[in-house]
Amino acid sequence: MRGGLRRVSDLLFVPGANRHGVLPALLVVLTVTTGLVDALSFLGLSRVFVANMTGNVAFLGFALAGDPQLSVWAPPLAVAVFTAGAWSTGRLARWMPRARREFTVLTAVHALLVAAALVVALLAGHRTAGVRATLIALLGYGMGLQNAAARRLAVPDLVTITVLTSTLTLLAADPPERAGLRRSVSITALFTGALTGAVLFLNLGPVPVLAVALVLLTAVTLASRPR
Repeated sequence: MRGGLRRVSDLLFVPGANRHGVLPALLVVLTVTTGLVDALSFLGLSRVFVANMTGNVAFLGFALAGDPQLSVWAPPLAVAVFTAGAWSTGRLARWMPRARREFTVLTAVHALLVAAALVVALLAGHRTAGVRATLIALLGYGMGLQNAAARRLAVPDLVTITVLTSTLTLLAADPPERAGLRRSVSITALFTGALTGAVLFLNLGPVPVLAVALVLLTAVTLASRPR
C-alpha cells in the first residue's frame, strides 16, 4: 500500500521534488473525510459544519437574523469544539516535536472519536437535540485536532484539509504548474467526499457515512506510521 501511496504522492510534485513521502496522498484522503463528515453534519445535525468554521460563523449570523432553518446553538458549539481540538494539538506539540509522529497519533485519536460518534448514531440516532450536540462535539473536536496536525506537516498546497477558498484563489490566479494539480486534487477530494457523504446520508442515514470516515481514518493512521 505504501508503494502505491508514494507513487500518487510523487505525481503531485515535479519529479524528485516530493520530500514528504506518502503524506500528500494521505492528506488527500483526509480531505475526502472532511467532505464526508461535513455532508453528514450539514444535512443531519442542525445545518452546521464540523470542519468548515467559516461557514459556521456565517450561519450564526444568519440564525441571529432570524432564519428559521438555522440553529442558534449549533454553530457556536461547532466552533468551540473545533477550536478546542486545534488548541489541544498546539499543546501536544510541546511534548511531541516530531510533526509526523504527532500526525499519526492524532489521526488515531480522530478515528476513535469518529468510532464513538458511530456508536452514538447506532444507539441513539441523530434526531434529538442532545444527540446532535454530542455528535457535533465528537466530530468537531476531531476535525480541529486533524486540521492542526495537518497544518504542522507543511505540505505545499495541502496544509489545510477543511477550507478551499485560498486553494481556489491560488488555482485561478497562478500560472498552470504542478501546484495547480495539487490544488485541483484537493478540491476534487472535498467534492467527492461531500457527494459520497450526501448520497449515503440521504439514502441510508448517518451510520454508513461515519463507517466510511472511520475506515479512511484508520487506513491513514496505519499508512502514516514511521517504518
